[in-house]
Amino acid sequence: MPRNKTLFAFFICIFSLGLVAQANQPTYGGSLVLATASDPKTFNDIVATDANSSAVTSLLFEGLTTADPLTLKVIPQLAKSWDVSPDGLKWTFHLRPDVQWFDGAPFTADDVVFTFNDLIFNPDIPSSSKDVLTIDGKPLKVEKIDDLTVRFTLPVKFAPFLRAMSQSILPKHCLWQAVRDKKFSFTWGIDTSPASIIGTGPFMLSEYHPGERLVFKRNPHYWKRSKEGEVLPYLDKVIYLIIPDPQAQLLKFIDGEIDATSVAGQDYPLLKPLEHEKNFQIYEAGADYDSNFVTFNQNSGINPQTGKPFIDPIKLSWFTNLNFRQAVAHAIDKQKIIEILNNGFGAPQTGPMSPSSGFFYNPEVQVYDYNLDEARSILKQGGFKYEGNTLEDADGHHVEFNFYTASAGTAGREQMAAIIRSDLESLGMKVNLVPVEFNTLVNKLMASFDWDMAMIGLTGGVEPHFGQNVWASSGGLHLWDPHQQKPATAWEKRIDGIYDQGAQELDENKRKILYDEFQRIVADQLPVIYTVLNTDMFAVRNKFGNLKPTVNGGAFHNIEEIYIKK
Repeated sequence: MPRNKTLFAFFICIFSLGLVAQANQPTYGGSLVLATASDPKTFNDIVATDANSSAVTSLLFEGLTTADPLTLKVIPQLAKSWDVSPDGLKWTFHLRPDVQWFDGAPFTADDVVFTFNDLIFNPDIPSSSKDVLTIDGKPLKVEKIDDLTVRFTLPVKFAPFLRAMSQSILPKHCLWQAVRDKKFSFTWGIDTSPASIIGTGPFMLSEYHPGERLVFKRNPHYWKRSKEGEVLPYLDKVIYLIIPDPQAQLLKFIDGEIDATSVAGQDYPLLKPLEHEKNFQIYEAGADYDSNFVTFNQNSGINPQTGKPFIDPIKLSWFTNLNFRQAVAHAIDKQKIIEILNNGFGAPQTGPMSPSSGFFYNPEVQVYDYNLDEARSILKQGGFKYEGNTLEDADGHHVEFNFYTASAGTAGREQMAAIIRSDLESLGMKVNLVPVEFNTLVNKLMASFDWDMAMIGLTGGVEPHFGQNVWASSGGLHLWDPHQQKPATAWEKRIDGIYDQGAQELDENKRKILYDEFQRIVADQLPVIYTVLNTDMFAVRNKFGNLKPTVNGGAFHNIEEIYIKK
């Protein structure tokens, strides 16, 4: 090739590389449009309990720590660093000096002390954080050392402490009067002017139109910088359209009205062929944390209002029979659920933690493969027998019970329950499927205890201890037999001991040994029988840079770093 043509090709190559580099350079401006299923119930993060409120407040408020969505490790957020005493009881946090509230006021130790002492541990304020942060029956001692230093003193060692410090911090200068007037629980409700809601997060609420949309604008005071030292966030706005119907959300995504949507397995065949035409990509992040399980009522208590047992003693004898629960586990065709409801996306769940939990997940637990012959054999070992095709107990009672699940709005759970009912009827059981409103189901499980079998789900996470309300025998979410005065079984007593010990063991490897045992016990004893974990999938427009979807943070966990590509 002649020299001048070689030089020309060289400069074209350099020019092209420059255009690529420029296209990948983060830029400021633009909007991200998302959808949410309902209006928030509050903008007050201390009293918020629903997922839609929490999704909104996550843009507004931050904690001393956070979890890296990629590594799952605890990293600094509003605190730049911390020290811990040799006995593990005193934790000293050094706060970032460059953090401001939305109104320009400095973030200080006073805000941290106020959030814990005056809000979370205030007996007049309902807060789910109070339970997590009350250790060995005692609150933390939180004190200011100086404007940028806070010390926490724990009554006993508490291994999940750093992860619990992701608790949102709220501004004292805005809220102390509401606390003094005993009005805090009703402060920052959905009727509050957006300008009055003050946080430290990357975005500020600028508009709220109930039933229509929420608009967030860029926080000009945000403390975080990019690796190159650029001010964050890059986006000007984040907009949430309020769209209750999942199918309507899907259609608005296809029509280009929203920029991203979660993808259910049944919707994958519709969306996948449209990726190129509609300029988006589907990301498969992995198994999610949200479990779907069945459980049987093992509550041996007496209803104080009627003087009768909460559950028929005949049924109780079935449900407390481990052979019965093992047979049910073998009868659930998990692969059929995955194929029919999820188009092949998902994985059988074998224990109380998701594979996405990382370090604490134990894959070495008892697995109950779909096997009806094995199930029938186990039932016979447990004292059951067959009269023709009808299953009976040893006393000749036909095995018949009600199976409750929530009706519409629970991600295919009613359809899953119908498949499971069919599976159990293959064993000769008479199963009456009773779909009820979600609140009715919760009342049966948590208050009236008037149920036989139920299908429900719970969210999971990285830290096993945060499931204590489910697994402690005295826990309110110990669904099969809640609020026990003392453990009803030896294995429940052992799980109590594991949780007590695990909470105070600071050596992560020793904690894993304990929680591995916990997962084995649950798989062996089957107080709940798990079904399948969905695959977390997100469809996102191909216009965003710095996109790093994960199960742990979703598609936009690093929203302050995301920008619109040129």
